[in-house]
Amino acid sequence: MLTDQPPAAFLLVTVLFALAEFAWRKRLGRGYDLGSLGANLGVMAGQTVSKLVTGGVVTAAMFAVFELAPRQWAMDDWRTWAAGFFVLEFFYYWQHRFSHTVRWLWTSHAVHHSPNEFTLPAAFRLGWTGTISGAWVVLLPMALMGFHPVVIATLMAINLRYQYFLHTEAVGKLGLLEWVFNTPSHHRVHHGSNPAYLYTNFGGVLIVFDRLFGTFALERDNEPVRYGLTRPVTSNNPFVIAFHEWANLWRDLKQVRTAGSAWRVLFGRPSERATNNPADTARRALALT
Repeated sequence: MLTDQPPAAFLLVTVLFALAEFAWRKRLGRGYDLGSLGANLGVMAGQTVSKLVTGGVVTAAMFAVFELAPRQWAMDDWRTWAAGFFVLEFFYYWQHRFSHTVRWLWTSHAVHHSPNEFTLPAAFRLGWTGTISGAWVVLLPMALMGFHPVVIATLMAINLRYQYFLHTEAVGKLGLLEWVFNTPSHHRVHHGSNPAYLYTNFGGVLIVFDRLFGTFALERDNEPVRYGLTRPVTSNNPFVIAFHEWANLWRDLKQVRTAGSAWRVLFGRPSERATNNPADTARRALALT
């Protein structure tokens, strides 16, 4: 079964960097919110279990589509990996962008944006229902292009592990690197609930597709990033964090009267990412009936 679960060696690295970040924050008089840290670890444990249970579905789909590819790239050719890196970055950009702009996908991805404190361990706060919400389907065309599922899974793992190091306030702006690469500064903006920062900086390792498609935003010195959802999730219960948006979606669906309204609730744009206000999307959908 293909999986993006981190190996033990990488987990050790994450712990060492998290300890260094903790010391840096402690020196500034901030430290970690231990309740939020516990929530991050709890959500990570649940996500690990969910991947073990449902990951086979994604693997089977990837291999099935790969078999239909008219041309298959050789895994032992460096050009496959070089081309695959840029292709995956392109598809990841759109997968990530759709995860913010399609409510059904946001139900899972909102979990990652729920921390109100931006620290390295928050990178592991990932949804448990990603297989159900189906953002992974956006990557299927890459398999149809002839990239082996192992190549896709490996490049995705590199992409996600790189992003772990972006979840910190300890690193400032990085000069010319900011033009090409996703950096902690860019990713802080992505996690901001400030109106000026919403729906921006969807890149993985690279930031170039945000620049190309008009979703790039700089971190502003005069507008500190406010982390979390526009209506914060304050619970540290991993189950509340993992399913709060599904509960909101269900409440919204119960308030609509037509199939068209239900479709807009399910697949329309999340209401300013105010995902724990159950009335917002329903009122908008009802107004269209």
